[in-house]
Amino acid sequence: MPGKVIVVGGGLAGLSAAARLAHNGYQVTLLEKAPKLGGRAISIPLKGFNFNFGAHAIYARDKSILRKYESEIGLQVDWKDFSPSKAFYDVGSYTTPMPATLEGLYRTKILDSQNKLRFAYEVIKTLISINRGEKGVPIGEYLQKEPKQIRDLMLTLASSNFFTNEPERIPSPLFFEYYKRLFATQKAVSYIGGGWQAIVDAFTQIIESHGGKIITKEKVLKVEWKDRHIQKIIGKNAEYIADHYIFCIPPKELNQIFAETPLSTTIAEYAKYTPTQVVVYDVGLKQRIPSPYTYIYHKAQKVFITDISYYDTTCVPEGGQLMQAIAYLNEEDIQEKRADEKISLIESVYNKHFPNWRELLVAKRVSKKAIVQEIKCIDDQQLMPTKFYQCQNAFFAGDWCQGVGQLSELSFNSAYNVTSQIMKLQKVATTVA
Repeated sequence: MPGKVIVVGGGLAGLSAAARLAHNGYQVTLLEKAPKLGGRAISIPLKGFNFNFGAHAIYARDKSILRKYESEIGLQVDWKDFSPSKAFYDVGSYTTPMPATLEGLYRTKILDSQNKLRFAYEVIKTLISINRGEKGVPIGEYLQKEPKQIRDLMLTLASSNFFTNEPERIPSPLFFEYYKRLFATQKAVSYIGGGWQAIVDAFTQIIESHGGKIITKEKVLKVEWKDRHIQKIIGKNAEYIADHYIFCIPPKELNQIFAETPLSTTIAEYAKYTPTQVVVYDVGLKQRIPSPYTYIYHKAQKVFITDISYYDTTCVPEGGQLMQAIAYLNEEDIQEKRADEKISLIESVYNKHFPNWRELLVAKRVSKKAIVQEIKCIDDQQLMPTKFYQCQNAFFAGDWCQGVGQLSELSFNSAYNVTSQIMKLQKVATTVA
């Protein structure tokens, strides 16, 4: 019969891993150090509005690993599909449709007619793997051979999908791997009705309805190790023993937990890498401001605003509007403490495209240094493997681990991969027995 599994961390990766294993008959215990589940994916109620702690967009919905969770374990997702026709670029003197569809490509002013054809050709080359990038070559360098308009548009797309203001540093193979998948999707972007809290609640219900145990306010302090195996986990309140252990906590925390094990040096390398950080500025308004778009990306400032409530009415009181603005940060911005400058930039974009928003303001949430991905995919920074040879019963999942996609998709995907590995081990053990 399926064995015992301890899952450390109650964010998206931990919840999805625990839910899938519990559904398949494993004895699952999930440990979370905070009082609430969700990690960085939480919804915060404030004055009648539900603010999501970070963007809750799902890219390439029809190819998302969440669809497997839906079909395999009965996860309920209230999909809210993004309207590409309402996505615009602000290029300073004018706004123009984002070329997210053939119609958008036809209407956009960001490319002239010759480069529209060239861009469509580049999309086809990416889909059939002619464009694959080159190891050791960042995408900014790789695209030097392209016309300026094409290169500029490709980097603009990468900036918004990877949440970075230095897209030219993304490894070119990763860039094309990501866009091969995204260009092939029928639903490029979707939101989740009810926000992150709806997903957290849905996974929690699956875990508990299948006999899984969730323990909050339990911080893992260290592991006991012997013969390439974890023997037990030492928590603040108790000790835990299982057949398999899944760690869904960031490398910096893992570094402390594995400090006295042979994995310490390996994990320490990943703990040194920089995360993807942004400034988030959400506003809740008492009534809607009419606008032709639900997404506006200020190209020069690398700031975007999304009208979340257009897609998800559950996050606002009747007649209200909730918008989320995000500005990207690089290491220089962080070191020079430019968050306040970014806030001023965001407010200027609000002023330009949503006049009178201040007069309608009911609630706001500002985060000057929010982490949206624990390891930024630039230069030689590498995502962490989901398993190491040095430890036979430990697995790792999260948006800092290897998998498909970026941001939350990495969390869901790496969690699915490690649970598949555990279930495969169980099948092998059963066959041998």
